Amino acid sequence: MMAAMEAWFNSLLVALALPEYGLSTVFVVTLVSATLLPMGSEPAVFGLVKLNPGLFWPTMFVATLGNTIGGAISWWTGYGAERAYEAVTQRRSQARILSWLGRFGPRACLLSWLPVVGDPLCAAAGWLRLPFWPCVAYMAVGKFLRYVTMTVLLLWVFPGRFGA
Repeated sequence: MMAAMEAWFNSLLVALALPEYGLSTVFVVTLVSATLLPMGSEPAVFGLVKLNPGLFWPTMFVATLGNTIGGAISWWTGYGAERAYEAVTQRRSQARILSWLGRFGPRACLLSWLPVVGDPLCAAAGWLRLPFWPCVAYMAVGKFLRYVTMTVLLLWVFPGRFGA
């Protein structure tokens, strides 16, 4: 039983490494990693571009799209959580981080690319009911710049350090 599961898992990894599945894999990994689930997407992005440098720009756009949609999911999660909280407690939460986020508005979503705080930031934007589309636009800009910067650094600026 264990050997069969291991063989299936290895065949799945081999299939996901194929170029024809690479962009869809990057999309799924970047989407899931932008939700509140703990997962990093940079290895998948870096790996695909490392295996196929000709896919640099398509990978950047697919990763940005997946990560932005994941951020939007986090926004809606925060929005729904706030509505549920308000319905139960009959009052609005006034935490300091929420007031800071409210002061900066959708522009704060530019920081959605940050590790650890970026995904909860998207949820907090939804909690505060900040305008959805401006938040998504700022998320997309921040996430795109992160993927381009990280991939360029890993592939061309410091290639020896990260598996040249």
